[in-house]
Amino acid sequence: MAEFYIFLSSYEVLIYILLAIGGMFSFRWLWRSWGEWRIAVFSLEREFSARRLGRSVGLSALILILFCAEFFMASFIIPGLPSDYFLITPTLDLISTPTGTLSADMMTQFAGSSPQTPAPNASGCVPNQIILTFPEAGEEIKGAIELVGTVNIPNFGFYKYEVAPAGSDTWATIAAGRSVVDEGPLGRWDTTALTPGDYQLRLVVVDNQGVILPACIVPVRVIPIQ
Repeated sequence: MAEFYIFLSSYEVLIYILLAIGGMFSFRWLWRSWGEWRIAVFSLEREFSARRLGRSVGLSALILILFCAEFFMASFIIPGLPSDYFLITPTLDLISTPTGTLSADMMTQFAGSSPQTPAPNASGCVPNQIILTFPEAGEEIKGAIELVGTVNIPNFGFYKYEVAPAGSDTWATIAAGRSVVDEGPLGRWDTTALTPGDYQLRLVVVDNQGVILPACIVPVRVIPIQ
């Protein structure tokens, strides 16, 4: 079910476009069927027209229901889900960090630092537009935390924040939001479901045209609760 919610959130704009195109054709068919039924004279002709009208009504109603369902799920259900909901899936096995999974770049980046004090830097963050201010790059976190930052761009659509093991491109969506935020809470992240280790936390913002902007990526270290 988490994958289904992620799909609805990630492809929201595309789903609206496809439903709008389908709605145009179905309502056009409905209008023509209605006109044929009104001018039909003979009983057999009216029967065929009524059948076509019924099918067009059913298809139009189905598209309208799907449109409303997508809007309701993307606007109210998905943003309100707890952050760890998206991690209690098979994806959880992918974001556990066994020894030796760091890429060569990450190994170089961590070279010379102690195991308890990573020294990576955030990337892709834009001050006053797309940025995470908590947690900061290299910070150690544990338990449930409140993410703080800014998502404020022209033509804002929505944002989501995701997690992946250090050096991995396999991202798991934690949660999403649909409101502009200026240096405020973006949402919660419960790290207790993760294996302690090094992770990447990224903030992704999508405008209202469906364009995905470069993500703000912050490396962090999840530590066990004492």
